Amino acid sequence: MADIAVRPAETDAAEARIDLGALTPLLLGKWGDIRLEAREMIRDESFWRIEGQPYLEHRERVLEQLKKLADLGAGARAYPAEYGGRDTQGGNLAGFEELGLADPSLQIKAGVQWGLFTSAIFQLGTKKHHDRWLRDCMAMKLPGAFAMTETGHGSDVQSIATTATYDPATEEFVIRTPFRGAYKDYLGNAAKHGRAATVFAHLITGGVDYGVHCFFVPIRDEDGENLPGITSEDDGPKGGLNGIDNGRLAFDDVRIPRENLLNRYGDVAPDGTYSSPIASPGRRFFTMLGALVQGRVSLDGSATWASALALKIAVTYGNQRRQFDGASGGEVVLLDYANHQRRLLPLLAQTYAQAFAHEELLQKFDGVFSGAADTDENRQDLETLAAALKPQSTWHALRTIQESREACGGQGFLSENRLTGLHHDFDVYATFEGDNTVLLQLVGKRLLGDFGRQFQGADTKKLAAYAARQGASKFFHGAGLRQLGQAVADFGSTARSVEHGLRGDDQHQLLADRVQQMVTDVGTRLNASRKLSAVEQQQAFNDNQVELLAAARAHGELLQWEAFSDALAGIRDEGTRTVLTWVRDLFGLAVIERNLSWYLVNGRLSAQRASAVSRYIDRLCLRLRDHAQDLVDAFGFAPEHVRAPIASGVEQQRQDEARAYYADLRSSGAAPTPEKKAKKG
Repeated sequence: MADIAVRPAETDAAEARIDLGALTPLLLGKWGDIRLEAREMIRDESFWRIEGQPYLEHRERVLEQLKKLADLGAGARAYPAEYGGRDTQGGNLAGFEELGLADPSLQIKAGVQWGLFTSAIFQLGTKKHHDRWLRDCMAMKLPGAFAMTETGHGSDVQSIATTATYDPATEEFVIRTPFRGAYKDYLGNAAKHGRAATVFAHLITGGVDYGVHCFFVPIRDEDGENLPGITSEDDGPKGGLNGIDNGRLAFDDVRIPRENLLNRYGDVAPDGTYSSPIASPGRRFFTMLGALVQGRVSLDGSATWASALALKIAVTYGNQRRQFDGASGGEVVLLDYANHQRRLLPLLAQTYAQAFAHEELLQKFDGVFSGAADTDENRQDLETLAAALKPQSTWHALRTIQESREACGGQGFLSENRLTGLHHDFDVYATFEGDNTVLLQLVGKRLLGDFGRQFQGADTKKLAAYAARQGASKFFHGAGLRQLGQAVADFGSTARSVEHGLRGDDQHQLLADRVQQMVTDVGTRLNASRKLSAVEQQQAFNDNQVELLAAARAHGELLQWEAFSDALAGIRDEGTRTVLTWVRDLFGLAVIERNLSWYLVNGRLSAQRASAVSRYIDRLCLRLRDHAQDLVDAFGFAPEHVRAPIASGVEQQRQDEARAYYADLRSSGAAPTPEKKAKKG
């Protein structure tokens, strides 16, 4: 391997320093006290995952951990004080997100119990349901499953097949699974531990299907035996999260009292008459599902902190592990290699962007669910924001954990260093609580809706004028006019390219222009298909789906960049703000670099400035190299949270021992003569 160059001493990089005492609280956010409270709880080794533990034993361990968390009050944070809760919505999710540091299986089982099962009762039920079940759910006296997904229908909840048919003669609902594909599947607590389930089914009364509603259905007795009409199956070992007893449920004409309908948004009178405060079936359905958006919000944060943990391990190891002789004669620390910086530091920059974007999402969630800012518009914005950010962070977690594993070499492949286990456990985060691709389609449709509203009631002349402007814009960019201006201004200088086109405002314009142009292109094509048949319109949408999903991802990246910039504006310490500005720029330019083909094809960047993007990223990585350890230390993890030997100082001890050994050998005169030197002699 070629020797690396000695790092230049850049004055600004040498002088700027991060104030960890100020940065860590900023990353922990508004509910940092609850995050720290949760972290203190899980410093107890009884909460830690045992690598390699058989899955049946792992399940029972996680069950006992969950009961212990309940005893410590962790299951009560979101619920009203009158039931023994703490009435904090944002704080509840902040505390939940920290549990992945102990064991992701514990985190998700807690999410099933308190974030899905109990939350469905609280959000979709009314006071009679709260009085009857909330306290026992919070205390883990009533473990439950959240039975929405079916084997045949995952993200398409409207098409589930389970039915709940009302029988006015007995004032009961009859829950029925009509065929094998309608089994409720992948449900935590369903294989063994759950005693009840919140079951989503089509409510049918008087021969009319009123759409999907939620019902409280007992499934097991006190001894853990299935109740009559209940079939349960075990999903068995999975690719990860094997501390959770995922399983399937089926219902063979199971009868439940009318009062077990969670009736906040729809009710049935004793005679079978249906009523709802929301007249529109579509709006009613999305309101009920929107009440459960917290799962997506919490996974966005959980994935971000998992990325932070992986980078804490990889950067710490990279700062200590030495490999290959350098020009000075000694072995070189891994993080001094340009490629090592390139593989880890842009991921670290995105993790920071996600942390700041998640904090905004969490505050938006708290405003809606606390009632302080609960409007239809805010709920729609919350759902779109969660759908935009959750795919970004969960995909990023998988990419970051894998890259961190590879950056740690063979040590990263050892289970004791946690990276392989994290990858297995976080794999499914990209699928549950909304498949990432489906969520991005939701975002894309919202963007198209906003685009279309610009032209409501517009006459043909206005639309023609808009189309002409778009054509002129494409001609302007495509003709190379802006490219020529860039080339003249740059004069072949990376610094000049940055000064005249890659600073913060320029990054924002490039990121925002891409979203606007992509949505405009798709929207214009779909608008042209409005007069076609329904089949042709569907084909037109399908033809544009890939580009629409790309626009939705670009929108999420723009939101993260803007959140990072907003956070920078609130940092008072000059050194911290300087370093984090470099981190923000690294994130923004890395996004642009990933999409250089779009910027080149659409004439937004010249070839010369596109090349400058990559060169400046290299410079930023070099500039941030000496701040990398501070940036990962700022996450505030204690040794009990990291629990990876290679990030504990053990590697530094090994390196120091090896260097001392060879130094002593040389000074003793007993060192053998290298063959090349012997031949020269």
